[in-house]
Amino acid sequence: MFCWRLWSVGLKSNNRIAQKAVNLLAAINMTTITDMVARGWENFVARPRGPLNLRFIIQPTLASIIALRAGLKDANAGRPAYLWAVFTDSDYRKIFLHGGLKDLRIPIVVGTTLDVVYQIIIHRWIYPLELLFTVTLLVLVPYLILRGPVNRIASRFVSGGVADAAGKDSGQQSKTIT
Repeated sequence: MFCWRLWSVGLKSNNRIAQKAVNLLAAINMTTITDMVARGWENFVARPRGPLNLRFIIQPTLASIIALRAGLKDANAGRPAYLWAVFTDSDYRKIFLHGGLKDLRIPIVVGTTLDVVYQIIIHRWIYPLELLFTVTLLVLVPYLILRGPVNRIASRFVSGGVADAAGKDSGQQSKTIT
């Protein structure tokens, strides 16, 4: 529907940008996109057997360590689970997205650089869709999967320890059943 509207506007308009957009959409068809995705997946599956294959272990491990650290910080600060809060709580959304980007900027840059080097060595070309797909799977997915559950698990221990310490400090005695 959008393509049809853009095409009809492009035909009726003297605007060069609209004309170029129509020409671009005419050049890209669905088979081209599916071919790109199929090639990208095939190349991604073949990467652990090629050069620079150690990054398939190091990058997710580094992202997991960063997620563990961030989840523990969230639990100590009493914040909600990361991914849930990003989608549902507008107060935490900006804070969490900024913090997540700040945490992952180095792994994303390193992952992008390593994948560019890999693509130049193997394919003699850079495929941006494959680059985005690889960095997302190796860095972002482990971070997004682990940060929330680590926060939930750690908050059970943190809140329980704080409540017990507060109860003992205030002079309250617990009842024991004998």
